[in-house]
Formats: sequence, structure tokens, C-alpha cells
Amino acid sequence: MDCTLQIFLDDRWTDCAQIDVDDGLCQWNHLVAYAVDHTDAPLSLAEPVDMDIRHARTLPAFLYDLIPQGAGRRFLLGELKLADGPDADFPLICAGAFNPVGRIRVAEAVDYFETHVARHPAARGLPGLTIDDVVVRSAEFKETMFLHGMLGTGTTGVQGAAPKYLLTRDHAGLLHGDATLADADAAQHLIAKLPRGNSAADDKVLRNEAAYMRVAAALGIRTHADLPTLHGDVLLIPRFDRIARDGKVVRLHQESVASILGLPGFDPRPSLFEVVTGIRKVVSDPTAETLEFIKRDVLNLAMRNTDNHARNTAVQLVDGKVRLTPLFDFAPMYLDPKLIPRALRWYRPDTRVELTDWADVLAALPVPDHERQLLAGELGRFAVQIERLPDIMKAQGVDHDIIEFLTPSIDTQVRQLNALQPPEAPHATSNPTHP
Repeated sequence: MDCTLQIFLDDRWTDCAQIDVDDGLCQWNHLVAYAVDHTDAPLSLAEPVDMDIRHARTLPAFLYDLIPQGAGRRFLLGELKLADGPDADFPLICAGAFNPVGRIRVAEAVDYFETHVARHPAARGLPGLTIDDVVVRSAEFKETMFLHGMLGTGTTGVQGAAPKYLLTRDHAGLLHGDATLADADAAQHLIAKLPRGNSAADDKVLRNEAAYMRVAAALGIRTHADLPTLHGDVLLIPRFDRIARDGKVVRLHQESVASILGLPGFDPRPSLFEVVTGIRKVVSDPTAETLEFIKRDVLNLAMRNTDNHARNTAVQLVDGKVRLTPLFDFAPMYLDPKLIPRALRWYRPDTRVELTDWADVLAALPVPDHERQLLAGELGRFAVQIERLPDIMKAQGVDHDIIEFLTPSIDTQVRQLNALQPPEAPHATSNPTHP
């Protein structure tokens, strides 16, 4: 079984690589014409554009960013009549990766989608929806879901356990399934995210995610200019991998940390030291991105966002520079009924012992001493903001009981960050007896 990868460059889709999977062996290579003309546009920041033929017993790590998960995966497994498991990953890519996050897609998946739509000719002419239609799951919304299944709303292109729909807002403000609206008609691209389950805790997590993102923005963490908004039980999240302007859509390169580290599968658990090392290898400003990453983890610990797996952090290429994406999937996940643990931890590289104090983490961080001192100073100053976190959370609408519960973890972060500040030098005093 094989497929052709396409990349969005210069306002069009271009064939760029061939993938072949046979009897458990995966072989892939860039197409010759692409390797000659586009050395500056890699499929993965960890894979150079060249003419080498690569072989492995797993799919290339960057492909796992395209494999449908959650509700989209379940839908496609039923459509393809496949049993779930690793052997289903490649067929799912060939059917579902027609409209994923980022700028890479699978040509065969586009054909699969077009065949699906051809079976429902009316699907192309459906009217746009208001946000109220989505919130109340109106008859129009249900009809859209029936005709498109999980395909028309692009759910197969976005990962995660919570039900999500990729939607596009047209110039009249109405919402459409992302894959069904032409680029020229697109004004904004969005993710509509629903609660993971039916419990009150699931509702509470989703309800507070918008507030958590407002807190992060107030603290200077990199967030998208347009923050998520809650509408009933639907969190509407503006996408940052696409920019709609002048009747065109710019699709940005976006890639998970798992892909950068070359880790296949869906449960890789690298040390956070490995994550930092991987990020530093590809970003344009390693010091700035290291500080940004650590500040985000301070917030994860202070605000108990335990869902920090290797696909919940990503980098993107914007205007020729690589940096961490704006923050995403930041919520009080300690409340999740499935008791999601903190997946990635600061395991010391030589002993694999977990480090839980920021002074120890910085001491073990593989950076030059002058950079270590700079990071310590910036994090020490960050303590002032973390100390104000309860007031900031209150102002941004975080539930009162969550704020109360987080008091001990906030205090721990404040204490550790304050310890990074060098002691103040004594003030100089004049000596009147000095000649």
C-alpha cells in the first residue's frame, strides 16, 4: 500500500514524497523534482530534503501528526471496516489525512473525501451555520454531520480525545465544515471543541479552558491573538496554523515535539530535558524558546494542567523563523474523570531520577552557564507574576474552587522561583573618615 504526500507552497498543493508500506516495512523518499527545487521546505524539521530512500519498521515520526485519533479515528475505522491497532494507522492516513493541521496532506485521502462527497451531492450546497446551530446541535447541524460524517468537518484531521470539529467562518460570519469551503471564501479557521465526556467534571474542564488561556495571555505566555471563547458547551478556538487574508489561505508548517524527536506512536514519553534539547535544535532563538517552554511548564505545575504529552507541544514556521506555537490544550486537566497523569517529567539525563525543583532542573539543563544565569534571572522575576496568579485567575473567570485548590501548587512554584533570584548586594555606604 502506498500514498503520495503533498505540501502547500506558493498557494497550491505540490506532490513532495512517496510512502510505501509492505509487510510491516515502511519505505519513503522525497520525489526527485521536489528534492531538487524545494530544499528549504522540509516535511519535518528533523528530516532534510534529499534523495535518500529511508526504511524503517515504523512510519516516519512526522506522519503520526496526520493520523486520525479520537472521534475521527473511530468514525473512519467503521467506514473502512478496520480493527483498531497500529496496523490501521497507514490505511487511516490514506483515507483521513486530506485536511490535517499544518501544511501536509495525503493525495489519496483527498480522493477518498471527494468520493465521499460525490455520494452526497447536496453536501456541497449546504448553508452555513450560526454558532447557535452548533451549540444546540440544530437540525441543520445534524444534517451536516449526517452528510459529511466526521469527514466534512475535518475531525479526522485534528487529534485528541475530546470531540472536535474543524470549521471555517465565511465572510458573512457563518460556519462551514472546513474541508467544504473554498479558500477564497474563508475569513477565519476554527476548532469547535466539546467536552471529553458527559460528566460535570468534563463540562467544568472545558468551561475553564477559555479562562485558563486568558490567564496565560495575561502572564505574557505566547498565545494566539484571538483567544478561545465559550458558547454553551462548545469552546470555539481560533486556529493558528492558518492565516486567511486577501482571498487566500496561508498554511503554516506545524509539527509536534514527538515528531521533532523522531518518536513514532502515540505514547512516547521522553524526558523534558530531551524535549528541550529537541526544541533547541530546530528553533531560531533557542534561549527565548527555552524560557518560553519552562514558563509554560511552571504554569502547568501551578495550575495543574497534567495533560502534557509530547503532542501537546508543537513548533511552527512563521515568516522564515521557527518557534513554539501559541499555547494550546491548556486546562485544569487534574479534574478529568480519567485521572490523566503528568506524562512528561524532568528526568535527569544521567540518572533518570525525576527532578522537581527548578534550581535542580536549571543546573542539569544542557545550556551554557551564561544562558543558565539568564534563565534563572528571568524565572526569578516570573515569580512575581506567579505570586499574583490567584488574583489573575479570579479576574479571568477561573472557578473559585479551582483557585482555592491550586493554592499549594502555586505557593510551591513561587517559593522555587524566588530561590533562583541571586541575593541582593548590600547597598554601598559612604565612609566619612575616608580622605
